[in-house]
Amino acid sequence: MIVSPLVFFAAACALLLLMVLSVVRIGLGPTVADRVVGLDTINTMIVTAMVVLGAAYDQVVFVDVAIIYALLSFVGTLYIARYLEGGL
Repeated sequence: MIVSPLVFFAAACALLLLMVLSVVRIGLGPTVADRVVGLDTINTMIVTAMVVLGAAYDQVVFVDVAIIYALLSFVGTLYIARYLEGGL
């Protein structure tokens, strides 16, 4: 099935708008936990953007990089959460 490039452009614009809203949440977050959630949201949208990019260019390597990035992002979030809890 052939998908129009306009669909990928619309998805990229939506992700960009949501990333800007997450950056605002990071800047205005009253607590550190709010900022961490905003950062984790941005990381999730970056992974989504990589998958959309892989579909747009029909390249599997983008999906592989997205999976690795998601794993590293998850581990980073765990370390931040542990630090905030006072475990380190």
